[in-house]
Amino acid sequence: MPQPVQPTKQEVRDYMEKRQESRQPPPSRKDILRQLGWELIEQSRKEAARRR
Repeated sequence: MPQPVQPTKQEVRDYMEKRQESRQPPPSRKDILRQLGWELIEQSRKEAARRR
């Protein structure tokens, strides 16, 4: 399984700039993880734990 790639500093800056321009409340933790693709990491960890 390929390792997830951490976003670059510029990607984080761009994301934060878009968030500030949108004038909406911050996304939930679940939404942030989904946007970053980290939910897949959690799923793979849970699957690995079940296999043990």
